[in-house]
Amino acid sequence: MAQIIDGKAIAADVRREVAVDVAALSSAHGLVPGLAVVIVGSRKDSQTYVNMKRKACAEVGICSIDVDLPEDISEPALVAEVHRLNADPAVHGILVQLPLPKHINEEKILSEISIEKDVDGFHPLNIGKLAMKGREPLFVPCTPKGCMELLSRSGVSVKGKRAVVVGRSNIVGLPVSLLLLKADATVSIVHSRTPDPESIVREADIVIAAAGQAMMIKGDWIKPGAAVIDVGTNSVDDPTRKSGYRLVGDVDFAAVSKVAGYLTPVPGGVGPMTVAMLLKNTVDGAKRGIVE
Repeated sequence: MAQIIDGKAIAADVRREVAVDVAALSSAHGLVPGLAVVIVGSRKDSQTYVNMKRKACAEVGICSIDVDLPEDISEPALVAEVHRLNADPAVHGILVQLPLPKHINEEKILSEISIEKDVDGFHPLNIGKLAMKGREPLFVPCTPKGCMELLSRSGVSVKGKRAVVVGRSNIVGLPVSLLLLKADATVSIVHSRTPDPESIVREADIVIAAAGQAMMIKGDWIKPGAAVIDVGTNSVDDPTRKSGYRLVGDVDFAAVSKVAGYLTPVPGGVGPMTVAMLLKNTVDGAKRGIVE
């Protein structure tokens, strides 16, 4: 049976380390790291994510700067709001909760965030540096960074291994494949146009599943002993649950756990790490300000 990687426990360790860093910054420099969390409109799921991030900030001593904007805000007004946060020295990180309303160009808004405050790591310059050998981005996207942290803290070595990433999104698939490459893995990316994906996944020592397809990766796709990180969060109907649904990953957990060496559960695997890495990025941004 696979060793289950406990994302909740590892995220709790990261948060404790961040809290120590925050206390040290405060006592040595009188500085409290600040994270501006911008939400436009009142989508229920976005509200939930934002509240979770704000609560996490409070727990580690980061100052959460709440920016709640109406659904019908104009694009220029939102850009002006981002510029105001860019100029505010008390703000070390800016996070704009996606998706934005249809009338606003997400790419435009994200590229207006100062690269020094891009704690989500989505600025084209940060992604560009991630893609280049010998360059280091100021920030790495939180979910991919969390995946790498789970591997490293579970004692899974990446160097020289064959890694397969399932999915090629800008948020997870692409950046995590670049991080694996930087860590000296040999990387393949499987996507919706890949013929016979299971034969490629079967060769992998490390699998990162980020396709957004419920239980797509079966037990017979996995090389015995491989490390499998499941980024997927999909809701499937479950009449036995009060909510009527349950969350599953992109990996068939029951089948894969019999073959893999390491496996993350859903929920409780990658999810908690994403928020922990956001807190870490914010503190790193605040530290960088002092060094400069």
